[in-house]
Formats: sequence, C-alpha cells, structure tokens
Amino acid sequence: MAAGTKLPLNRPNGSTTPPVEERRVTVPDFLAAKVRGVRLTMLTAYDYTMARLLDGAGVDGILVGDSLGMVVQGHEHSLSVTLEEMIYHTRMVARGLHRSLLVADMPFMSFQVSPEQALENAGRLVKEGAAHAVKLEGGVRSAPAIAAISRADIPVMGHIGLTPQSVRRFGGFRVQRDSDRIMEDALATEQAGAFALVVECVPAELARTITAAVKIPTIGIGAGNGCDGQILVAHDMLGLFDALRPRFVKQYAEVGKEIQEAVQAYCREVREGVFPAPEHSFR
Repeated sequence: MAAGTKLPLNRPNGSTTPPVEERRVTVPDFLAAKVRGVRLTMLTAYDYTMARLLDGAGVDGILVGDSLGMVVQGHEHSLSVTLEEMIYHTRMVARGLHRSLLVADMPFMSFQVSPEQALENAGRLVKEGAAHAVKLEGGVRSAPAIAAISRADIPVMGHIGLTPQSVRRFGGFRVQRDSDRIMEDALATEQAGAFALVVECVPAELARTITAAVKIPTIGIGAGNGCDGQILVAHDMLGLFDALRPRFVKQYAEVGKEIQEAVQAYCREVREGVFPAPEHSFR
C-alpha cells in the first residue's frame, strides 16, 4: 500500500453506509500499517452524530478523549472527567461507527491507584462502553497498568510527551523537551504491551527518533510529520471549538461560523414571519 491509503478498504463516494466488502479497522491493522508504511488517521468524537460523520469520511480510528471535559463540558482541563462519563460518551460514539477502531481514554485517577484498578476500569470501558481499546497516559510510571490490561487481552494505546492529566505538574499545556525521559517512556510503553503510542507536543525530530525506535505505530499530535499517523481534536480542526488554538492544529473548516450564520438566518426569518413557509406546513 502507498502512504495515505485508508485502512482496510476505501469507501466509495463518501458514503456513510459501509459497502458489503468493507470491514472494521482492527488493532492488527494498526500494527500492519507501520510495516507497510501506511499513515494512520485518527480524530476525536464524543457523540453519535459526530462519530457517524467521521466514520463515514473514512477515518481509521476514533478516540473518545477525556478532552470532552473542555470541549463538551466547558472545563479548563480534563481532570474532572469521570469514568462513568467516559463510558457514557464511548457508548454513544460506538453506535455511530461501522469502520473505525474505537479507542476510549482512561480518565484521571481511573488507572493510577493500582494495576488491578486499571484493569477493572479498562474492562468497564470495553464491556459497558463498547470500546475496542483503551488509552492511558504516562510511560514508565504507567507500565504496570498497561501490562495488566494487555495481559487481559484488552488492547492499550499509550500516550507520552505532553500528557494533559499532568497539567498541574507541567504548569500548563507546554511542549515537552526532555528527550531522555520521553524516549524512556516510549520504550517502556511498548515493552509493557501497548499496540500504539500517542506522542503529543514534542519536537518533531524527537518524535521521528521515537518512531524509528519502536515497532508499534506512533500517532502524533503536535509532534511533526515523522510519526506513523496523526490525531487531532475534531472540534479544533473543524472550527467548532476556539477556546484553545494550539499551533499544531490546522483548521480545515469553519463549521462554528457557519452554524452561527445559519442560526442567525433562522432567528431572522422567524421574527419576520418568513418561516415556516407554506411548504413547511401541513394542510
């Protein structure tokens, strides 16, 4: 396969209904993509409607991120998001997917206490939320949790570099430049059994070095073009959320502006008595 090919099959004409021959993207597909040089695409979703749209567009993986704390709930960080909220949103997203691999974030304090706690909560995200895999932050410090979950045959995606649940220790959302520590985290995550690795907000050259050093695919966000794939918050790249404007986000549309213009037109027509027109009414 050439770089840029969708996994595992292309969807014709942008249809939101999967053709008969199309199948679900799986964890083995992610691992095979690195070997084949196929770049992986991931976006976030928090509800059925967005999930259905992203899945229909052919994205390889959907992350139900604890970033919903900011994007959906309006908090300044993700630390207040609960496991029950993650299960709820993951279950909604699962109903909208036919193709994409579904990964659910493990929220703050759902895996840090012990490997046993991590395994139990990961199991809930799979059993109650219908997730195909879970994602948790931290490298060396989280390796025992990753190992425990992986041994139970629950696929784990790691997350190193800028880990948003560590925002208090970092003093904000900042680029991480400690190359020795970040490389150690990457290797520990792979060794513990993770099938993929999110690398967030690190210098591009470091991300490229990590990608060459590990056998599992790296998914970059603010980590340059040298990773095996990329992920963005869908609301950021669609122009729906502007409370934060990270440098690494490319805005592919201004959907938020279009929504406001549409609502303004609706309000104007209702106030002027133009809507509903006869064609919108019953006789």
